[in-house]
Amino acid sequence: MSGTGAPAPAHLDARGLRIAVVAASWHTTVMDGLVAGTLRALDEAGATITEADVVRVPGSFELPVAARRLADAGADAVVALGVVIRGGTPHFDYVCQAATDGLTQVSVSTGVPVGFGVLTCDDDAQAIDRAGLPGSREDKGYEAAQAAVATALTLRAAPPWSR
Repeated sequence: MSGTGAPAPAHLDARGLRIAVVAASWHTTVMDGLVAGTLRALDEAGATITEADVVRVPGSFELPVAARRLADAGADAVVALGVVIRGGTPHFDYVCQAATDGLTQVSVSTGVPVGFGVLTCDDDAQAIDRAGLPGSREDKGYEAAQAAVATALTLRAAPPWSR
């Protein structure tokens, strides 16, 4: 975790954007923090979304298929949230790679930005430190939402020949 180098939060105007949020269900405490940070960022940007609008899937492996469906349904951006904690088997590597590759594929193939809020951590302490909870050093849910909105706004403002 770097904790440094992130751009300063910009004021974003998400009014009129359709933002979809898909979140894994594993690690409830961490996921609740990521979702709360995402909703706070979207609220600050003027997006209309609540916890009831968040689509939940079982785990991080399932994020890409849900993100794809939301992108295809007309979302201007998707925020994907999950957490994978390293264990004693290769499962960590497979799930992290599948989630990363899948979410990248969704974004590139649909042209819909996907804010990547999937924590890939060695232990619970690292995840909690990134989850935007009281005492956390980082708020990756907030950052993922800002990235999704900023990219959607950039694409919306792109010259007509680039669309």
